[in-house]
Amino acid sequence: MLIIVSKDCENIDKALKKYKKKFEKSKVLLQLRERQSFTKPSIKRRGEVLKAVYKQQLAAGKFD
Repeated sequence: MLIIVSKDCENIDKALKKYKKKFEKSKVLLQLRERQSFTKPSIKRRGEVLKAVYKQQLAAGKFD
């Protein structure tokens, strides 16, 4: 649960902005989207390997 401490004279818009930033930093929405469907560990691993290969090729200058 997110708790936002606001002062008495603070505008509601500022408090809402603080809440939104705190919500994004906690990554609750990303976790919720990730849990909507199950992905097998082998598929996750394959994605990680493909990302690593792409990064290596990008660093080597193959994609210009």
